[in-house]
Amino acid sequence: MKAVLMTTPGAPDVLQLRDVPAPTLQQDTELLVRLKAAGVNPIDTKLRKRGTFFPDRLPAILGCDGAGIVEAVGAGVQQFQPGDEVYFCNGGLGGHPGNYAEWAIVDARFAARKPTTISFAEAAAAPLVLITAWEALYDRARLQAGQRVLIHAGTGGVGHIAIQLANLRGAEVCTTVSTEAKAVFARDLGASQVLFYKDVDVAQAVVNWTHGQGVDVTFDTVGGAVLGQSFAATKFYGDVVTILEADPTTDWKTARTRNQRVSFELMLLPMLKGLVVQQQAQANILQQCAQLIDAGQLRLHISQTFALAEAAAAHRSLEAGSTIGKLVLLIDP
Repeated sequence: MKAVLMTTPGAPDVLQLRDVPAPTLQQDTELLVRLKAAGVNPIDTKLRKRGTFFPDRLPAILGCDGAGIVEAVGAGVQQFQPGDEVYFCNGGLGGHPGNYAEWAIVDARFAARKPTTISFAEAAAAPLVLITAWEALYDRARLQAGQRVLIHAGTGGVGHIAIQLANLRGAEVCTTVSTEAKAVFARDLGASQVLFYKDVDVAQAVVNWTHGQGVDVTFDTVGGAVLGQSFAATKFYGDVVTILEADPTTDWKTARTRNQRVSFELMLLPMLKGLVVQQQAQANILQQCAQLIDAGQLRLHISQTFALAEAAAAHRSLEAGSTIGKLVLLIDP
């Protein structure tokens, strides 16, 4: 089969299309999936630059997100059969092969049926960002109807899903953007307040928006100094959730003196640590999101698609910044 191999850490050009043996079923719980598309995420570019979590297993196939058609099932699989369309977040961290390839093996317990109303490209763009936003807002922050939430970078991959999930929960959304085009997109997704973070003091603007109280929940998808700034935008006893490591210079005093609950959302943890129950829970999130997507209540935005052989170009585009929504590799258009 054709697959994009990372032979060594480095610039995007280390990603090369090669012929490799096609995978075969090894366990009773596995699916053999003919991939139609693969999502491209920031974690892919980070692993390409610095090395995977399993540096002794090069070459590696990157790509956590995939969507395709089940070709064969293990003897113990009951919920899927050949011909079923599935999507999932599995592999791509340097251990289990990822989805920059024509075929993939995925445990049936970690896959979900693809939403019927969207393309394979849209489905492949979805899993990581759906699970991340869902876990951050619903599980970590326990977002409730009537609350106000600040979502940093609301037009990014995770952010544009988070705005929609917050609205579906009945929350009011404020988000940050860098351009007028992104502001228009954020409002179309359901954000009621849009801040140009380059032009305003975000924390003060949020405090003004909430009549001096601060938001109930802040979701940091940016990292760096943004986490520290988020504390000042969040009310006493509020929640702050981040998907990135805290900056070493982060001043935690504001969070402490406001009795805020600070949570970390690393959605790849179950895959990294082999936490089967949590991986099954993430597949259940995908099942619930598929229902929302098919009901027209949740949508994925793809900024650009690339052929499988153009994986390096996709990485360059993502690293250039300013992407609205997601980038996707089309494997079998």
